[in-house]
Amino acid sequence: MAKALLGYVGGTDPRLLAEMRRLQQRVQDLESELVRIQSEKDALAAAAAHREPLLDGIDMDVPKGEPALT
Repeated sequence: MAKALLGYVGGTDPRLLAEMRRLQQRVQDLESELVRIQSEKDALAAAAAHREPLLDGIDMDVPKGEPALT
C-alpha cells in the first residue's frame, strides 16, 4: 500500500537515463570546448601584446580620404 501511495514505479526509465547520459556528455564537450577557446584567446592576447613595433604607425601614415564634392 505504501508503494501505491508514493507513486511506486517498477524501475528507472531507460529513456530518462539515456537523456541524462547524453546531457552529461554534452556538458563535458562544452567544458572542453571552453578550455580550448580560452587557451586560444590567451595565445592571441599574448601575440597581440608582443606584436612588432613596425606595425604601430601604419594607420597614421595612410592619408584619410576626403568626401566627394557634388
